Amino acid sequence: MIDSKLYSLLQVAELGSFTRAAKELSITQPAVSQHIRALEEEFGVRIFERQNGRLIVTRPGKEIIHTAKKIVALNRNLQQVLSDTKTMVTHLTVGMTPTAEAGPIAETLAKYCAENDGVSVKILTDSVGNLYQKLKAYELDLMIVHGREPDADVHYERLDTDCLVLAVPVSHPFAGRASVTLDELKRQRLILRLPGSTTRAMFVAHFESRGMSLKDFNVVLEVDNMATIKDLIRHDFGVSVLDRSVCLDELKSGSLAAVPIESLSVQHEINIACQADFNRPDIIRDFIDTYNDMMKSYA
Repeated sequence: MIDSKLYSLLQVAELGSFTRAAKELSITQPAVSQHIRALEEEFGVRIFERQNGRLIVTRPGKEIIHTAKKIVALNRNLQQVLSDTKTMVTHLTVGMTPTAEAGPIAETLAKYCAENDGVSVKILTDSVGNLYQKLKAYELDLMIVHGREPDADVHYERLDTDCLVLAVPVSHPFAGRASVTLDELKRQRLILRLPGSTTRAMFVAHFESRGMSLKDFNVVLEVDNMATIKDLIRHDFGVSVLDRSVCLDELKSGSLAAVPIESLSVQHEINIACQADFNRPDIIRDFIDTYNDMMKSYA
């Protein structure tokens, strides 16, 4: 049984208000205040402070909240495992970036569920930074990301490799080219992912290493949704630097063309990441097998 004080703590941290937390929890505001005071007395630190009328989490408070999230998530996971044992159903929460979601991975997860009775998957899409936080807090079972972070608590299995390409309409003069240069790309109407995306970070790092700036490029749109970017390219509103994996369906159907960018053909990993204590490696192996079978249709 989770101490009710932790639920009060997490609601206050999320909502930034004792009153709103009390309403969410269907208890009184004095009860929430008492819960927070009791935790502060127990740990001998201040968890929240008020600055200019705003509720601010202290540094030790951040550590307490981080651990509280783990405790609540682990308790929820335990309840799910015990329920799964009774019903013979396996529930998985899988996080992925918008890039990973736009490729064949979501379809692979659907295929895996279809081929394995009793498996239910929840997909959460978020930035790579937020996904790592959720994984570390046991809010995710698995996550699928490009690259990997050096962390002894996180285990990685390589799923595939990918590379950046220039996605263009099939009618574009670059379609069918062996490659394009960065100087040629500067003269194109460029659609980029939003700052913070791994795809954009890799592209920016590449041209900055050659003494260039984003200001050197004609960026006309910045869009987060991958499907929207591909639709805009198809309608000839611009071109974009994308991972090749997100364009596989379009390349197969002939609705988009992908052109290598000169000196930017270095491959990067697509990985399945989990906590080091994840106890179902068979699921990861089976998913990789399902993915490899699906990728044969794109060969």
